[in-house]
Amino acid sequence: MAVAPGIAATNAHNRNLIVANSVIGQARDYDLLFFRDIHTAALEIAQPTIGEAIHAYGQGVNGELRAAHGVVRSIQTCAGCTAPAYFIFAGDAGPGFSGGPVVNGSGQLIGIIFAFKDEGSERLIYAYPMSRVQAEFLALSQASK
Repeated sequence: MAVAPGIAATNAHNRNLIVANSVIGQARDYDLLFFRDIHTAALEIAQPTIGEAIHAYGQGVNGELRAAHGVVRSIQTCAGCTAPAYFIFAGDAGPGFSGGPVVNGSGQLIGIIFAFKDEGSERLIYAYPMSRVQAEFLALSQASK
């Protein structure tokens, strides 16, 4: 997912899908991988809001675009963090959505999916908010100076 001009992010566990010489680096404590990308524009970003309807996108086994819909349930913070650690939404995403974008009803990018978990009859999807993605990219950039 394009996160800045010429820069994209996905999950580090998707490394095998990225051309090796385009990799910029991996976040130390989060499943995030940053790489160079030919796209010059990124979506406008926003922060998730509890109760907000969202749309998520992933890729099927044959490369087809898959869409899922849900509602933000919670935003998890971490002690000493400058940005929330992750948010959870209930929805119908699953395998193939890792590293995919989560957008709000206005089309603003609010996160990147990294996991899902079934709890009873409900599927919970976990995503990094864009503030976390940006903080991790900044930390990676500063560490490489």
